[in-house]
Amino acid sequence: MGSQTGLVLGYNGVHPFSKVRITDRASVQELLRTLLDPLEPFFSPLKGRVRCPGATAVRFDQTASEVEGICRPLWGLACLLDGGGEYHGTQWWIDGIKSGTDPESPEFWGFPRDNDQRMVEMCPLGYALAVAPVIWQSLNEREKTNVENWLGNSINEKNMPNTNWLWFRVFANLGLKKNGGKFSQERLDSDIEHLNTFYRGEGWSNDGPEGIHQMDYYSSSFAIHFLQLLYAKLAGKDEPERAEEFRKRAQMAALDLVHYYDKEGRSLPFGRSVGYRFAMVSFWGALAYAGVDLPKPLTWGMVKGIVLRHLRWWQTQPDIWSPSGTLTIGYSYPNMYMAENYNSPGSPYWACLAFICLAVPADHPFWTSEEEYHGDVIPKVKALKHPGHIMSYLGGHCMLLSSGQACSYPMKGTHAKYGAFAYSSAYAYSVPPGLLTLEQYALASQLGLSDDGGEYWKTRRLSEYAGIEERPSSAPEASGSTPVLVSIWKPFPDVTIRTTLVPPSHETPNWHLRIHRIENTGSRTLKTADGAFAICNLRVPDGRYLDPYDAAKGEGTQPRIVGNYDLATPEGWTSGAAGAFAVSKGAVGIKALEPQDEGAAKEAQGEGRERAAMLVNADPNSNLVESRTVIPTLQGTVREGETVWYVSAIYAKPPGKGVAKQSYLDGWDSPPEIPAWLKEEMAA
Repeated sequence: MGSQTGLVLGYNGVHPFSKVRITDRASVQELLRTLLDPLEPFFSPLKGRVRCPGATAVRFDQTASEVEGICRPLWGLACLLDGGGEYHGTQWWIDGIKSGTDPESPEFWGFPRDNDQRMVEMCPLGYALAVAPVIWQSLNEREKTNVENWLGNSINEKNMPNTNWLWFRVFANLGLKKNGGKFSQERLDSDIEHLNTFYRGEGWSNDGPEGIHQMDYYSSSFAIHFLQLLYAKLAGKDEPERAEEFRKRAQMAALDLVHYYDKEGRSLPFGRSVGYRFAMVSFWGALAYAGVDLPKPLTWGMVKGIVLRHLRWWQTQPDIWSPSGTLTIGYSYPNMYMAENYNSPGSPYWACLAFICLAVPADHPFWTSEEEYHGDVIPKVKALKHPGHIMSYLGGHCMLLSSGQACSYPMKGTHAKYGAFAYSSAYAYSVPPGLLTLEQYALASQLGLSDDGGEYWKTRRLSEYAGIEERPSSAPEASGSTPVLVSIWKPFPDVTIRTTLVPPSHETPNWHLRIHRIENTGSRTLKTADGAFAICNLRVPDGRYLDPYDAAKGEGTQPRIVGNYDLATPEGWTSGAAGAFAVSKGAVGIKALEPQDEGAAKEAQGEGRERAAMLVNADPNSNLVESRTVIPTLQGTVREGETVWYVSAIYAKPPGKGVAKQSYLDGWDSPPEIPAWLKEEMAA
């Protein structure tokens, strides 16, 4: 590849990443090279910075953005070198480290200030120094001093966020320590001891101190577990007790985290920073790297399958690339609506954490085992106490119900990233492209309330109470109990909602229940909108929006989709009991199970006490995976001083191998019954 032109992806162009046949270690090495090669034209003249295409701003300065561009791919390069692999462009990074850490260079990165983004990028640089001796050995004494001054000694006296960031300072010091450079053992130890206060038990760490409940991918693959395991490997001989503790935590967490990955290779999108894409599986490669003994019933074939299937799934997402072959901000396509304010054009290369598997020796069982699927040996439904999730492997997808987590600081779309009721590997969450009407709010798996006639909507963000509780099993002739998630939240000061989430059962595997008790003590009327999952809104022949459902084609919606400017069209509404569904890539839908007069409900079009069903034609680019979506939704009204019960049944049946289109709605006419325990609660 020439440095002047680089890769150009034209109309129908296929990225080399998608052409690699992933089967073994060598093929994953090649996969990484296809990720690194397109960066060559975007290195600065002295190689100290990488300006990835995009030109969008972030909350930090442009230099720091370009430091991300050069340092984040180091995760992949360092793993490749650590495992004995080679890359023709290794010298680019060595030269870049020299010029970037030299205060006299025009490409100097600048010393970090308090809470500086540069601190994050010190982590991959520290790791690279620790595992790739060629970097340190390529430096003269002055250059080594520059690296010491920039990497370790400039960060050790600075304030850092009280989050996973503290691990980045640990690795800055560790990289220097491994090479005999100047570092602070005192700071390294104190940071790890403080990070240990985030530990909540049974393998789970919170991303922050007490009072914060945030257990997303930063608790596992993006930072905490991943870096604990790397530390156990790199510092284990000097600190065997600490290393053993980190391995034990990973063993326990593995039996929970395995529920976040499905048979198709998809991870469950949940929380912030999911634009780091395939970094979601880095925990599993790190298990092998750190020498963890897998807990039963997991095998190395299952772990290998999780990683390789995941990488293959991303090969089927052709729109993640810029025209020059670099990763874009977004998920399955470029998307600034879902981006965090710290996502620069170079940020997505945190995805290179996934290549920790390349640092695993070729003779490790991770590489020598045949791929296996884990879903057949783990519980089909499992409650996870610490993250506040109930996991389900029923119904053809990996799904979680969630209550209680919330980001501790202002974040775009935070109610969608943490506050939604359900998250699916097959039907990703949606974020709001705007804040006017339901179409812009795109309330997938959320309940919205409006006190102004439907212009602005409030959803669940913070819960006053959230917990996993037990209810009697509703299965015929079954004994025992089933876990449910209960939360209490207040969209307005005078409105209290108690939401209970019930997972799927073996009898109705494609359904889960969502029960809301809404107490409106205010003096105004509220509109409500309860959304199902979002689904692709494209018909197969020509890519136009879905037509009314055609059973012969196995495609369409009920009722019909109406334009955002003619929502009162009668054909766009039906009763809540009849429900609304959409069928394209599988089927999703929602029904109201509470008693109602169906005729009155349809006539009221969401303006009455009895809910009506319709399709929200969500604004484009609101969903992480599908750029055009529709959301089956129930709408109703809660009068002033009124308390109502809503019982929503949400349907989801994804496509899959051997699943015929005509079977997508097989379970639609058989929703679950209202459980006896719920009838008692509603009557109390």
